Amino acid sequence: MLPRAASKFVEAWYALGHVKDDSVVAISGFNMPLTPEYLIQGLYQLYRTSGHPKNLFIISDTFPGTPGRGLDWVAERLYKEEGESQEFIRGMLVAYYGWSKWLQKMAQENLFEAYTWPICVLASWFRDVASGKPGTLSRVGLGTFLDPRQDGGALNDLAKEKRTVKVDLVEIDGEEFLLYRAPLPEVAIIRGSRADELGNISLDEEGIIGPILQIAQSAKSKGRRGLVIAQILYPVRSGTIEPKKVVIPGPLVDYIIKAPPSKHWQSATIQYDPRISGQVSVPTEYLDIKPEPLTTKKLIARRVLLEMVRRVVEKGSYIVINLGVGIPSIVSTLIVEEGLQDYIIPTVESGPWGGLALQGADFGVALSPKAIIPLSEQFVFYEGGIIDAASLGFLQVDKEGKVNASILPGRLTGPGGFPCISTGAPRLYFAGRFTAGKQDIRVEEDGLKIVKDGDIPKFVESLYKILYCPCNAVEEGREHLYITERAVFKLTSEGLELYEIAPGVDLEKDILAKMEFKPVVSKKLEVMDKRLFKKTRMGLREELLEALRR
Repeated sequence: MLPRAASKFVEAWYALGHVKDDSVVAISGFNMPLTPEYLIQGLYQLYRTSGHPKNLFIISDTFPGTPGRGLDWVAERLYKEEGESQEFIRGMLVAYYGWSKWLQKMAQENLFEAYTWPICVLASWFRDVASGKPGTLSRVGLGTFLDPRQDGGALNDLAKEKRTVKVDLVEIDGEEFLLYRAPLPEVAIIRGSRADELGNISLDEEGIIGPILQIAQSAKSKGRRGLVIAQILYPVRSGTIEPKKVVIPGPLVDYIIKAPPSKHWQSATIQYDPRISGQVSVPTEYLDIKPEPLTTKKLIARRVLLEMVRRVVEKGSYIVINLGVGIPSIVSTLIVEEGLQDYIIPTVESGPWGGLALQGADFGVALSPKAIIPLSEQFVFYEGGIIDAASLGFLQVDKEGKVNASILPGRLTGPGGFPCISTGAPRLYFAGRFTAGKQDIRVEEDGLKIVKDGDIPKFVESLYKILYCPCNAVEEGREHLYITERAVFKLTSEGLELYEIAPGVDLEKDILAKMEFKPVVSKKLEVMDKRLFKKTRMGLREELLEALRR
């Protein structure tokens, strides 16, 4: 008889001491949800005291951290204390650098190879390479900076020179695809809630179900003896975790480390709230949501919500939508404010359905969601166009409707889930302010008052980087609107058409003169709905119920 397996619970220093120099290290995390913060800090502290492990190539499904936490905590110390002499990170492939100004500085100064892919591609890639495929084949990214005919996802000169991560153009039956390839993980650093002595891990108190299983599988694939280290909160006896709640079977896990609660938060500002993990479900109307102040951001989000309500009326039943970061995320609050939560079901890339999606650094989790599905499966809804509509932010738009969502000189944030959602959603409502820069624009009862406009145009002749190309979108019948506080455009076969403006603005002075190209101006130019400018509720629930009764 084989001897009983020893417990896999060890101290962090012992487990992390097995990580070798030059390793490819996969780390889980969607902002703070599922980020193994205790292990990330421990790995860096081990390097600082011993000089090892060094020259690590880090891959993550999204980004493990937020400002001052996770990888950003590490990057700040690398940049301030070691600068050009840093040897901890030789390369990185993540979906979003936006939470770390320090990693962005390091990337711009070529202190490591910086690459980025969309979340959906990275989540699929872990599964694909774990099953023996050479990489991930996808239409996401065609015609954008991810396309090898442009940057191939390389964010700095060192990455363009080394090309450790590759994106190839592939043609199948006359149709173009992108093949995403990267080095296989040798170490997986992941996180869960409970674990037993055999290594079985559950996600009871986590707010999302990220691709931690696929990350672990990718480190063990092809007969390799990759290392899997897991951070958890609660060690339990074997046999006490219900089999259906086991997300990672024990044989995949080498070491388990119990983290202090201070290094295991559900999101950036919330250590633990049972409403986030679904252990307690509170009706949305009892979430005590404070109404958003009436700013240009709320005005834009309200205009997006009008389109969602129209879609419910057209369909005759509830709709499922996606809301991106920034202004679109405010729509989630407005849905509750207007009492529409039974008719418009918001989803977040990380997996929550319904409830109240949190904003800012807490983006990724929701209060009292109706369902939480795996992140990789959530993106099937987006890429496959199974949802009804999506609202996403923008930094720049050109005359053909192409969008730059997140990359500017000195700002290497990465694509996040943007390319995946925009590629598949049947209706896209891009939402953002008309200009950038310091501005004073007031929302008043009778319209918009522009006291001081931003001096940076966002509707430009040429994009700095293309993150979305609406190739064949009009022919495919996909609806595209570009919604701002003063103007609404729609995509036509002739490019952008201006068809709605806010009361109080001057067409020539406040709109056309602030664009680097001349759009088509509709012959039936409309004025925005006056309810958008009300300080009280818009009354959309009552309007919707009346329309559905007809």
